[in-house]
Amino acid sequence: VQLQASGGGLVQAGESLRLSCAASGRTFSTYGWFRQAPGKERELLVGLRMSGTTTRYADSVKGRFTISRNNARNAVYLQMIDLKPEDTAVYYCAATSRSLIWSSLSQQNEYDYWGQGTQVTVSS
Repeated sequence: VQLQASGGGLVQAGESLRLSCAASGRTFSTYGWFRQAPGKERELLVGLRMSGTTTRYADSVKGRFTISRNNARNAVYLQMIDLKPEDTAVYYCAATSRSLIWSSLSQQNEYDYWGQGTQVTVSS
């Protein structure tokens, strides 16, 4: 079982990036994107329960980040627009085979599998 995150890079403020998270080995019921900036704790960006349309976005990224999925490819994506220097961090995808309720989507310990992280750097 593996989660592979990709798509990070160096961009200028105001630009966009799309991160991908490909799962192999099993199908997951809930995905999440998290990030960890230097010297800060890892935080939820968005959680998505694959059944239905339950999503939970962090206030800091609402309107700029959008999660999407491709069920056939067992993958989720994070489209990020209008990137800011404060978005600089290592971005992680995470997943669990359980269908998390909305209040649990932000809880890191609810996710059983984690990708290796992809670096996003936004220059001013």
